[in-house]
Amino acid sequence: MNVTGDQALVKKLNRSIVLDTIRFHAPLSRAQVSARTGLNKATVSNLVSELMADQLVRETGPGESSGGRKPLMLLFNRGAGYAIGIELSVSYVKGVLTDLEGHIVEERNAALEATEVTFVLDTMRGMIAQLIQAAPSSPHGIVGIGIGVPGMVDAEGTVLFAPNLGWDNTALRQPLEREFGLPVTVDNEANAGALGELHYGMTGDEQHAPRHLVYISVGSGIGSGIIMDGKPYKGAWGYAGETGHMSIDWDGLHCSCGSRGCWELYASERAYDHTAYDLPSSSTMRLLELVRQGNEAARRVYEDIGTYLGIGITNIVNSFNPELVIIGGHLSEARPWLEPSLQSKVAERTLPYHRRELNVRFSQLGSRSTVLGSAYSAISAYLGHVRVSV
Repeated sequence: MNVTGDQALVKKLNRSIVLDTIRFHAPLSRAQVSARTGLNKATVSNLVSELMADQLVRETGPGESSGGRKPLMLLFNRGAGYAIGIELSVSYVKGVLTDLEGHIVEERNAALEATEVTFVLDTMRGMIAQLIQAAPSSPHGIVGIGIGVPGMVDAEGTVLFAPNLGWDNTALRQPLEREFGLPVTVDNEANAGALGELHYGMTGDEQHAPRHLVYISVGSGIGSGIIMDGKPYKGAWGYAGETGHMSIDWDGLHCSCGSRGCWELYASERAYDHTAYDLPSSSTMRLLELVRQGNEAARRVYEDIGTYLGIGITNIVNSFNPELVIIGGHLSEARPWLEPSLQSKVAERTLPYHRRELNVRFSQLGSRSTVLGSAYSAISAYLGHVRVSV
């Protein structure tokens, strides 16, 4: 079918293209923006003037000249507004306030004593209010709130199914939008984590952003965010990535999802409840302290979790053939004790051509991937991404 649009839509598309070009490639001159986007110089100049009037773009000192007057360079104004990113887990709520480039300005953490909906919403409201209060003065203020949730979420921001929280068909976006009068985006926490890694977590030795990656969030459960051809992959109905409920033992332990032998029972913090070792605690923070002190039971449980993580990652690699697999989430803090057995199993079991240029590594963002990805979603929604489907 032909895709057409009136002048207003075309202008909106072009404005979004120009802004994104400056966001991701600045400093640039107007001529360089024109060359990168294919838009003529007059169009670029007009759109840049609008963006500067909105204080989203600013000029800096002159750049290199190719023969004439030195051009003024354009920068994205990261302090033009701020966003809030929230991660909801079974045992905690984490929140950050970021500028428009994802730099953390303020951070909050709160333990969850219960997962009942009203209690969780009250905890989130309190944290969001604190982060709003902490925001510096800016032209655009708080542009939005992004939330990552450990479960399946629909397009309306309703949590359809979150077995570890015990939630079904729980509206999240609407009550928070009413409360704060701000746009709210809600997504699966692993999808948010994948966005955080893609846009804020690439290392210096990664010369280009990978177009095929899988982010695996490991904490109280396991979820995966999948990037295919540079874009989030969510499946036919938006629920892809529930790899924690991939069965790795056909007749294994019973899971809260209703199935048996689910990966997260063996390779997440849920494994603490099923281990044969006599653990002195079921808190990751406490167990990490103990393993550093030489506690053998804690060391061995992390070695086993690493083994099971490697088995599950092997299934994902053989299925999706990604360039990069990133392990993040709360349990990634145990990297020194997880990684040897994890990498050994991946090397042993993945198909030869799948692992030929595969990189499996732990997150550079640590446990902040989801909160930063959630903030990124709020920022992108505000800055006016326009997608046209053919």
